[in-house]
Amino acid sequence: MGVLDGRVALVTGGSRGIGEATARALAAEGADVAISYAASRERAATVAGELRAAGVRAAAYRADQADPGQVAGLVDAVVADFGRLDILVNNAGVVVGGRVDEDGDPAEVERQFAVNVGGVAAGVRAASRVMGEGGRIVTVGSNLGARPGVAGVADYAASKAAVVGYSKGAARDLAPRGITVNVVRSGSVATDMNPPRGAYADAQRAANAMGRFGRPEEVAAGIVFLAGPTASFITGAVLDIDGGYLS
Repeated sequence: MGVLDGRVALVTGGSRGIGEATARALAAEGADVAISYAASRERAATVAGELRAAGVRAAAYRADQADPGQVAGLVDAVVADFGRLDILVNNAGVVVGGRVDEDGDPAEVERQFAVNVGGVAAGVRAASRVMGEGGRIVTVGSNLGARPGVAGVADYAASKAAVVGYSKGAARDLAPRGITVNVVRSGSVATDMNPPRGAYADAQRAANAMGRFGRPEEVAAGIVFLAGPTASFITGAVLDIDGGYLS
């Protein structure tokens, strides 16, 4: 028996990295899990199949988080297939680097905001319409949204800072219905997007108190806690899982 038995969760960007670890951790606690993906269809199908083999219902859906219509359609599809939605984890995101005093691709920057901010807002709006009391919404943010620390991340940092403000406002709106809204702000985590042997890996390790990269499972543990019954009095909060980067 798990603490999330009977619950249905949707994890956006759930085919790899923090999203995949979160999907597996939610399933380990008994939740049925839907994951979304943008391009990794085969990987998403593999993850969903492994979750089903572990004994829960699971499915993968393609959705572009930059398109509010697709996000709303994703939530509708999950409710149609699973019968309900109790937990939304806004994990999908993109990273576009570049200094503000250099030429960049405006379309890439615009898409970054569309995914990282617009996709979160669309997900919260759609999910909140179908969730009942006890619903949980958790968005994966970034410590760079609180303290960039390096050059070339202004636009990304702004997008991640925005979801904190949005989540705090949404928490106020949804609290009367018993739905909590929180943010897990991750630090340097070993994923495909940020390998621990990358060009800036040593600098990232040196920037946090623990001197190492985090594991996706360590971030997932915080998300599962906020999605669970014992976090019922936590809303509008930010949980930093960053190895002490912000300490």
